Amino acid sequence: MITPYKIFLKLAVVCAGGIFLNVLGVVVAKHFHLPVYLDAVGTILLAALGGYIPGITVGFFTNLIGSLFDEEETYYGMVSVLLAAMTTFLAGKGYYKKFPKILWAIPATVLLTSFIGTIIEEMLSLSTTFTSTDSLIKFWEHFLDHFSVELPDKTLAIMIAFVALKFILNDIRENFKLLGKMQAPVSEEMQRAINSKSKFVSSLRTKMISTLMVITIFVALFISAISYSTYQKSIIEDRKRIADGIITMVVNEIDPKRVDEFLEKGYRAEGYKEVERELNKIRLSNSDIKFIYVYKILEDGCHVVFDLDTPLIEASEPGSIEEFDKSFKPMLPDLLSGKPIRPIINNDKYGYLLTIYKPVYDTTGKCVCYAGIDFSMEILNDYGRTFISKVVALFSGAVILIFVLVLMFIENNIILPVNTMAYCARNFAYDSEEAREKNIERIKSLEIKTNDEIENLYAAFLKTTSDSMHYFENLKRSKIQLAVMDELAHTDSLTGLKNKTAYAERTAKFDADISEGRAQFAIIMIDVNFLKRVNDTYGHEYGNIYLINAGKLACSVFGEEKVFRIGGDEFVAVLDTDEVSRCDDLVSKLRGLIKKLQKDSKLEPWEKVSAAVGVAYYDERRDKSAEEVFKRADADMYKNKLAMKAERKD
Repeated sequence: MITPYKIFLKLAVVCAGGIFLNVLGVVVAKHFHLPVYLDAVGTILLAALGGYIPGITVGFFTNLIGSLFDEEETYYGMVSVLLAAMTTFLAGKGYYKKFPKILWAIPATVLLTSFIGTIIEEMLSLSTTFTSTDSLIKFWEHFLDHFSVELPDKTLAIMIAFVALKFILNDIRENFKLLGKMQAPVSEEMQRAINSKSKFVSSLRTKMISTLMVITIFVALFISAISYSTYQKSIIEDRKRIADGIITMVVNEIDPKRVDEFLEKGYRAEGYKEVERELNKIRLSNSDIKFIYVYKILEDGCHVVFDLDTPLIEASEPGSIEEFDKSFKPMLPDLLSGKPIRPIINNDKYGYLLTIYKPVYDTTGKCVCYAGIDFSMEILNDYGRTFISKVVALFSGAVILIFVLVLMFIENNIILPVNTMAYCARNFAYDSEEAREKNIERIKSLEIKTNDEIENLYAAFLKTTSDSMHYFENLKRSKIQLAVMDELAHTDSLTGLKNKTAYAERTAKFDADISEGRAQFAIIMIDVNFLKRVNDTYGHEYGNIYLINAGKLACSVFGEEKVFRIGGDEFVAVLDTDEVSRCDDLVSKLRGLIKKLQKDSKLEPWEKVSAAVGVAYYDERRDKSAEEVFKRADADMYKNKLAMKAERKD
């Protein structure tokens, strides 16, 4: 008697044999130094012989075993799963029976595995996005690299499987088709009859498969969401600990007794510059520190004790008053009373930042000022995307395998046994003894061995009515292909221009050109004037319009593809190759347009775009990176800004 245990044991042995063939192929390829992997021979052979279950199982567990030696193999299990599904589909269509047809199966298979492999590799890369022409070109190049590697590997594997299939006897082929089945084969007549009752056959199946699909996707999404949430909280807490340690160092540099003197005299106070140098050392000790400052919090605002210059933002002078940031308004009572406040995470024009204020107390325990630090949280976005990509890649193959196995259980243990018993009941003939015996024999021939309530139902049905249902239909598989794209946006949401991330990728190419000795480019720094005035006078809505107009003005001169918004009121234009020769003319044109706008009395204030413009050319004798060119352009812009201030009368 064949029991479910023996059926699954047989399936496990067959799958183990397929995994062995995959491992053997790898060993042979490495031993003979072949330019192929041969790690899919068993997957292809089992999928062509036994269908989805053994093929997908062999492919998935081959990668799982490979991950013990190489972690990356875990994330490529999806490729092996889809390879098995593709092979099963093509084998079912007869592509593995004749040589001319197998030649069509090869490119179809290689295209699939190359494309999925490239997607997974790109998703696991921190620097990859799919929102620009350059990134798409890079993706295409990687795809071609994958295709050139996959073509000989999969061609050889498919041909080995194709030849092996020719030597396998028909009886063995039939046994492979019965892998995982829980009852005897049914006649063609019964098969046709069940197929003709499509509405009846599909009703319960559709409900169960739909429920299974929803549950599987929900569980996968739920686990992924929980995993990401836990990971995100861990990263945030880690950043808070680091930032708190740094702000403690800042507090230790501040002498509470001299805060009022520093506030009043600024740079003229003895020891002020020495403290500022120490604070700068702390800021430069960690690239994620964006801003360090010391404020005395009073009713009228934040009185600047220390504020450090950064490459992009000029520091406030000692004694000046900064307005309270909106995010700090709820905590203003605690700040005024000198109490500690909780860290704040903001994503604004200055970037994705963690802000920590820590009180500085004098010997009496009175808070004399607050030390503040803005700590970059951009790493959370970068690592978060990679984490999600890994989770999706890791779960996708496992989800499909689980779905197929459960689907097999539903199909073989519930749906088909019920349908075959229903067929036998509908076609039970009472015309003669011979007909009745024939019907009883047909019911007995079903041999349903599910070892559960279905088998009990079959036994009761056989005993009371001598009828049962049809054996097995063709397995119907539902494929799940999770579309995975964890894109990083390259477009500024306000202006529609390229953003700082896109600018960083562009300058990275310039750095590569510099290292190869073929760089030729210029950087134009554009810093918009009066943004705060427009925001304060007309509101942020018109301030946004003002920035959009500034971007349009820059694009009208340099072209949209050349302009980037890298900060709140900062734009950059880059010119390379032959365009560099036109740089001075274009900069002059931009400055002329700005002056023209200022003189036009018909324009609204938010239409009169004013900006300081600076330019710098790459000089191979002094520039080692694009950043150095940018700094010179920034310095030139500040000169222009000072000149514009000197000319203004308002």
